[in-house]
Amino acid sequence: MADYQKFEFDVLVVGAGGAGLRAAIEASAAGAKVGVISKSLLGKAHTVMAEGGMAAAMGNVDDRDNWRVHFADTMRGGQYLNNWRMAELHAQEAPARVRELEAWGAMFDRTKDGRILQRNFGGHRYPRLAHVGDRTGLEMIRTLQDHGVHQGIDFHMETTVVTLLQDGDRCVGAFAYDRERGRFKLFHSKAVVLATGGVGRAFQITSNSWEYTGDGHSLAFHAGADLLDMEFVQFHPTGMVWPPSVRGILVTEGVRGEGGVLRNKEGKRFMFDDIPANYKSQTADNEEEGWRYTQGDKNSRRPPELLTRDHVARCIRREVKEGRGSPHGGVFLDIAWIKARLPNSEEHIKKKLPSMYHQFKQLADVDITKEAMEIGPTMHYMMGGVAVDAESQMSTVAGLFAAGESGAGLHGANRLGGNSLSDLLVFGKRAGEFAAKFAKEHGAGQVNHDQVEEAARRALEPFERGPSGENPYAIQHDLQTLMQDLVGIVRREEEMERALEGIAALKARAARAGIGGNREYNNGWHTALDLRNLLTVSEAIAKAAITRKESRGAHFRDDYPEKSEKWASVNLRVVKSADGSAMVKEAPVKPLPVELEQVIEENK
Repeated sequence: MADYQKFEFDVLVVGAGGAGLRAAIEASAAGAKVGVISKSLLGKAHTVMAEGGMAAAMGNVDDRDNWRVHFADTMRGGQYLNNWRMAELHAQEAPARVRELEAWGAMFDRTKDGRILQRNFGGHRYPRLAHVGDRTGLEMIRTLQDHGVHQGIDFHMETTVVTLLQDGDRCVGAFAYDRERGRFKLFHSKAVVLATGGVGRAFQITSNSWEYTGDGHSLAFHAGADLLDMEFVQFHPTGMVWPPSVRGILVTEGVRGEGGVLRNKEGKRFMFDDIPANYKSQTADNEEEGWRYTQGDKNSRRPPELLTRDHVARCIRREVKEGRGSPHGGVFLDIAWIKARLPNSEEHIKKKLPSMYHQFKQLADVDITKEAMEIGPTMHYMMGGVAVDAESQMSTVAGLFAAGESGAGLHGANRLGGNSLSDLLVFGKRAGEFAAKFAKEHGAGQVNHDQVEEAARRALEPFERGPSGENPYAIQHDLQTLMQDLVGIVRREEEMERALEGIAALKARAARAGIGGNREYNNGWHTALDLRNLLTVSEAIAKAAITRKESRGAHFRDDYPEKSEKWASVNLRVVKSADGSAMVKEAPVKPLPVELEQVIEENK
């Protein structure tokens, strides 16, 4: 019999980033007894790496902005594969969520007349990102934590979920272990909210921290929930490329929003060479106009560096591939050039981008006020996730909810920068609200102890195989290399088929993974348990990417470089088949209501 502690909650939240904390706060406010599981320490969530700001159409800098424009921008960025109802709710509710955060103590940058300051970002028509320098995500987490700790929420830090518990087709909790001592914990709850973040650690170069191994996606899939849009993986155009120890660490889009430009090794500003036809009317065709836009000139068009992330990432990759890259395989991001325009440029940069200044100074010995940064694309964000109901965030499994990067639907084929933070607030709140409502309307459900025993047995298998088994670190390294090379920014069918063969071989190796030592402080054991999640999400990504035979948003195929009318209104769902394998199904995109079609037409 497995030895474990048992905890009882109305609502269990798995993940303590922006979405998880906002869900926990809302569920607690509704009277639910709430528990939060955090894989790492509080304050360590990937939310803190969202530096540039949170998108909300408040109109504080440009009064032409409103929810209708924000909705149209989000739909266009997502190539109209978005769940339109989620995009509508997000655009309408984001301003209230930002003001709520401010009321709870968030210290935003201010306009001269004292309102929340908003900055430009890629894909957004007007300055829309409420921000705190380039530390917005950190301020969000600080504020939510400070508010949440007073709500009587029970936090379990450094705890990892092994499996979700089910009573028939309903989710009734989670079985987990304490990473420090290796002891099992059983969480019995009436509803579960998944807010575990992304899948970056399936790739070699990523801005994601070690925790981001696709846990929520995998847990939901194995519980029978549908996954949606798994082919859409966002590579942020700007991650650090040097030194190797910091390769992939995020360089905020705020650098470009404040006037930073991209240059190749010849010093050429290459983004002017490739402006998509549907963005030409909104994009500056000369440096002077682009500069005026970053300084708040309402009559100017945005610089090409502020086009959508998928496009910018592919342009950078092209420069590198054709031999015009920087010495370490990237390009140059230059904000020091603004000293020719602003006499106090050094102070301006340090004030607007304090984290970037210190990051490059301390990690790369580069003074960004005087020299350019070496940057390149880094796997940053997963548009795909658990398929959820737009209003409630409940998955296709009763009692199981998902929000933030764990959920899917809002962003479609590509996420606009800044939409992630407001997504966490809008849909974190909704997930917590409806999870508490579900818990109030339903009994606790029964725990299947055979399921618990099986989960404990499987979790301890690596110890039985011992150090003579397959090395879990080597398996993860080989998976990351495979995904980076074969299912990365640019994809081809034969390469992705090879990736699936490689994933199958890695699954067989993972089944033989072994470790030595005991359960206390055993990082090898933790890595062995992460492999199931990493391999599950990698297979889902590859299978969905093979199925979508076109290029759209963040999904670019060399063998199908154009958009296809056939796929313009099709979402892909990855579902669990009878034998437990991943199967891809086509699902028609729900048509837009007439009034929202008019909103998009007005804002073309």
